[in-house]
Amino acid sequence: MDADYTPQEVAALLARGAVELIDVREPVEYEAGRIAGSRHVPLAELPGWAESIARERPLVFYCRSGSRSAMAADAFRGAGFDAHNMAGGLLDWHAGGLPLEPDDGRVA
Repeated sequence: MDADYTPQEVAALLARGAVELIDVREPVEYEAGRIAGSRHVPLAELPGWAESIARERPLVFYCRSGSRSAMAADAFRGAGFDAHNMAGGLLDWHAGGLPLEPDDGRVA
């Protein structure tokens, strides 16, 4: 099974409520622009949050370019979660014309 999803696949899964989307970027990046419906847990804080993350749905992690979120997905897969990375991160999401919030959101 491929551990990465494209931004388009993530958008479709999110629209169906089929995944938990977790933004692992820093607070200043999150404030600048994010995917609606995502949960913000900075990468450094993830270990402390692991117990509060439900295992019922697959997890998809994202960051700016996909590298930090790939590390998060690998770690959570290793801990028994159904975890995935959004390939290309928020850069590819935005480049693909997918929406950010707030309406004037940007990729920091």
